[in-house]
Amino acid sequence: MNNFILLAKIVRAPELRYTQDNQTPVTEMLVEFQGLRPEDNYTLKVTGWNNLATEINEKYKVNDQVIIEGRLSMKTYDSPEGFKEKKAEVIASRLYRIEGSLSYAAEQPITSHASSDKVVSFDSYKAKTQESDQVYTQGVPLPPTNPVKSNEDSDFDNIPF
Repeated sequence: MNNFILLAKIVRAPELRYTQDNQTPVTEMLVEFQGLRPEDNYTLKVTGWNNLATEINEKYKVNDQVIIEGRLSMKTYDSPEGFKEKKAEVIASRLYRIEGSLSYAAEQPITSHASSDKVVSFDSYKAKTQESDQVYTQGVPLPPTNPVKSNEDSDFDNIPF
């Protein structure tokens, strides 16, 4: 299956138009997302059809942070120089707005409506497991955290399969 999920920022406002034959609504917009390195930013065209097209046009604007669900499509275009170019495009099936900036959301702790007496911090769990030399899981001891390596363990050429 061709499923695509992308976290991006809208950089060109959604443009609503209609097909000539049956007047189906189509919205196109450009989004920008970050690559593996902070200085790598990529732009991608997103297309929405029918009810999603009108919803995108009415509810989304430039600089909105969105999560896009859809499928990735490769389109071939003729360039002005006479070459064929391929460009990726997302055909959206769902769009979700992310409120606030992403850096702020990552720095703030996640809170819920659950009572805080059921929440155990990871630090307290880690401290409890370090108190004992051996940790048991359902009565079976786990292997030591620093196992002693034998010569047989370090021989990678002696693989039994």
